[in-house]
Amino acid sequence: MLQVAFIREQKDAVIAGLSKRNLDAKAMVEEVLRLDEERRSIQSSLDNTLAESNKLSKEIGMLFKSGKAAEANELKEKTANLKETSKELTDKLNEAADKLTELLYQIPNVPHESVKAGKSEEDNEEIFKHGEIPQLGEEALPHWELAKKYDIIDFELGAKITGAGFPVYKGKGARLQRALISYFLDKNTAAGYKEYQVPHMVNEASGYGTGQLPDKEGQMYHVTADDLYMIPTAEVPVTNFFRDEMIAESDFPICCTAYTPCFRREAGSYGAHVRGLNRLHQFDKVEIVRVEHPERSYEALEGMVAHIKGILEELKLPYRILRLCGGDTGFTSALTYDFEVFSTAQDRWLEISSVSNFETFQANRLKLRYKDKEGKSKLAHTLNGSSLALPRVLAGILENYQTAEGIQIPEALVPYTGFDMID
Repeated sequence: MLQVAFIREQKDAVIAGLSKRNLDAKAMVEEVLRLDEERRSIQSSLDNTLAESNKLSKEIGMLFKSGKAAEANELKEKTANLKETSKELTDKLNEAADKLTELLYQIPNVPHESVKAGKSEEDNEEIFKHGEIPQLGEEALPHWELAKKYDIIDFELGAKITGAGFPVYKGKGARLQRALISYFLDKNTAAGYKEYQVPHMVNEASGYGTGQLPDKEGQMYHVTADDLYMIPTAEVPVTNFFRDEMIAESDFPICCTAYTPCFRREAGSYGAHVRGLNRLHQFDKVEIVRVEHPERSYEALEGMVAHIKGILEELKLPYRILRLCGGDTGFTSALTYDFEVFSTAQDRWLEISSVSNFETFQANRLKLRYKDKEGKSKLAHTLNGSSLALPRVLAGILENYQTAEGIQIPEALVPYTGFDMID
């Protein structure tokens, strides 16, 4: 979340920045400042009351030692009143602080200066495109038809045992999934990311730490009996490694990668555009997460973009990169690049990765700090990206690599699959 000091010092810039998200934040910003002033005023009164109480307590002790019990008891009545006042002030302070925090949780991150205003994905900027789109014949099939033809993904069986959006991978389809996971992890670890295996459920504090909670869209699966949440991405448990941590400046950069299944309710997702692997409730993804020095986080972001470009070019998939406009940028992100692979059979672009810099937004929630060279405590920057999300990568491979004889396997994956053709 945004820091109150930042909002106070950069009030007009915050309001202007949030307007890129089509959000009129003036009333919220002014309420934040009002609540903060109220909190500070109550804190000052409480501090004065406690100081007076402590002063009187010392005087009472001295009076008792001097044999002036009557005067001491008189002062004890005053301290009793001060204690009652301090309790009332503490309750008011907690109430004001809670209101302030609740409001701050509702305010999204301020977009980076390079982010343009816009209402939806239609306003995103294409900044890079690579690869030739294959010319397929008229008999080319979308991936859900190919999955059925070659018996590698069973959507109906998944719907039978769980529901729509929970496919079952079979035979070479399952092996290709496993190959992609291993390939992505190997590429990430070779680039300096440390691999982790993490829990697939997190507690409420972790959800708040990375900004998935409060869950306004109802996208997280909630295990109510234990008050745990199924993770929507490995970003959540991995980034929460560093919740309430003070790290050394020499530790930067901290680079992590993890494979997990991901769970998203995707409420309200219906229609032809979400057929097959296009949108699922459970899917596999390999994530990269970085904790960076604020002065180097945007350089790190560009490095993450270059890393993912290298993977897609090795897979020889046509792709493009979009810089998201304010209206399409996620709640916690300051700047996001989306990677999209071209689905030749569907004749459309499919998002396969988002790479984001959250600046201090998550770190402020997480209380993730470092000591600078002068010994001052400062918030770190956090970043994350998909490297990569499997469903649409798999869809792109199935559709773009289909031939009359079967589906070719990208050369880079053959050592992982053990076969070069699905037929």
